[in-house]
Amino acid sequence: MPSTTRGAVDRADDTVDRLLESGRRPDTVLVLTVGEPHPWQQHEIGFGEERYWAQLTEGGDVFYADAAATRTVGREVVVLVVNSPVSTQGLTKAARAAHALAGELLLVCGDVDTVAPLFPAAGAPVPA
Repeated sequence: MPSTTRGAVDRADDTVDRLLESGRRPDTVLVLTVGEPHPWQQHEIGFGEERYWAQLTEGGDVFYADAAATRTVGREVVVLVVNSPVSTQGLTKAARAAHALAGELLLVCGDVDTVAPLFPAAGAPVPA
């Protein structure tokens, strides 16, 4: 999902909204950020780490986490948000982790020139 690095979170939010509007259940969607945590993740962590991670186990809603988190579990859909400049090695690691967690669909929101080389078999990005 093409966007600027700065606009990647907004693009991811739009993408999640479209997924839910199309009938996907919230508990089937995982959003992973490469840069700064998603605002919803920041909000939820404000209630404590234990409560935040309990939401992942409960599985009742879209879950937001850092792409480098080791506690995440797979979901049908993973949205990888490239919202910060990152080394090629760091981005490759995040993309591999997101791909491994995605059961059916992996969507990547970020700068096309940065992200496309990681997924050469994916074809052209979906227009905004």
